[in-house]
Amino acid sequence: MSALGVNLHRGNLMQEQLMEAIAPYRDRVDYLEVRLEKSESTAISFRGPQLDAVNRSFSLAGGIRACHKGGWSFVTFNGLAELKARIEEAVVQSRLVGSEKTVLADVTPIQDYVAVELGRDPRSINLAEKRKLLESYNQLLLDYDPRIQTTMAGYSDRFGITYFVNSQGTSIAQERLDVTGRFGAIARGDGGVVRQGFESIHSRSDYDVLTNIEDRVKSAAVRAVSQLEAKSVKGGQYPVILDPYLSGVFIHEAFGHLSEADGIYENPKMQELLTLGKPVAIEQLNVIDDATLPGLPGTLKYDDEGVPAQCKHLIKNGVLAARMHNRETAGKMGEAPTGNARALSATFMPLVRMTNTAIESGAHSFDEMVADIDEGVYAVRMLGGQTNGEMFTFAAAEGFMIRDGKLAEPVSDVTLSGNVFQTLKDIESIGNDSVYAYGGCGKGGQGGLPVSVGGPHLRIKNVVVGGR
Repeated sequence: MSALGVNLHRGNLMQEQLMEAIAPYRDRVDYLEVRLEKSESTAISFRGPQLDAVNRSFSLAGGIRACHKGGWSFVTFNGLAELKARIEEAVVQSRLVGSEKTVLADVTPIQDYVAVELGRDPRSINLAEKRKLLESYNQLLLDYDPRIQTTMAGYSDRFGITYFVNSQGTSIAQERLDVTGRFGAIARGDGGVVRQGFESIHSRSDYDVLTNIEDRVKSAAVRAVSQLEAKSVKGGQYPVILDPYLSGVFIHEAFGHLSEADGIYENPKMQELLTLGKPVAIEQLNVIDDATLPGLPGTLKYDDEGVPAQCKHLIKNGVLAARMHNRETAGKMGEAPTGNARALSATFMPLVRMTNTAIESGAHSFDEMVADIDEGVYAVRMLGGQTNGEMFTFAAAEGFMIRDGKLAEPVSDVTLSGNVFQTLKDIESIGNDSVYAYGGCGKGGQGGLPVSVGGPHLRIKNVVVGGR
């Protein structure tokens, strides 16, 4: 039997075992599900010249959700031996809290096994080889320039199989592989000026994405050092061009989170603000959340409620077209489920989360966008930021002045702030050069959920830019 055949056989046995475990409880609650995850992972990190940590771990754990008369319970377990007792516990708890009506959007029951299409499997590579590769990249950063004060280099791989069954007949097993390299450099210049540069690389299928990437790794040090000469930007209102990475982060943080229906369905103010069919941006703007794009961090075939993943336009031609749902928010708002229920692992509750969220490409080249700006700012990548409802503040990792239609001197301390809906209407042009980047999203105590953020260059007028 092939390796895939063996996995399918084992998967079927596990799914049957879980189905048998929930069968006696089908009539005691309105809804019941079990997620069980088997995983193995490796993590290696360097800080400066020192090996900081090496971790190798294996786990088998899961979570059970039950719902009765609208009341939810969630119970975790660490091994199959305690599964029956934990299911009983979840059922009893949901019956204690429920007092209304259970409303879940209908989903056709599914039976499926989703395998990873592997390139070079990181599980076939020994720890010493992984460490040696990471050490070489870390040394590359350390040696780049004497002004590099310290470095961070991290490697991680994780292979997991999540088994999902529910009381409505769905039974799904999904394999997932993540291979990630993260690299950072901190440079110190005259007068104690400190600058940072970062780079991350990710694959869903192949260890070799991290081989022969010296130039990508080195770019973290290049960015840190090149910003040492930058002077603080003069605060004011400017036309601003966001690079693709920053435009992706902007749409994810400032708009994407607002489109998650668990923050809308019981909030009249947000329902009014985010009424479907309402114009919210310039006509040329299209924003998607697409879990079907191949090979990206947020890509999945089914979400953590067994709902098929989809591509949906959150904004279509400037108009609010859809929002992201789990089965409960979709049911309560009378809309279709969108496959956006996601959990960090099987021991966490699924929440309404983004997948691969992006601004679709427009018609303009970067040179065209720059050409008629007398004085403006080019903001590159994100250092940090925060959102509060419809208000946002982002700090760019790098900045450059634009003068007389050309990129000019580097500038630092570039912070961008504003109202997201006003900003979406102040977009002047959309680039033709969309890029997707790896991201880790935090919500509800579940930080680091794999997503991707995407977009092209974006030109926006009248942006409030703050310096030091």
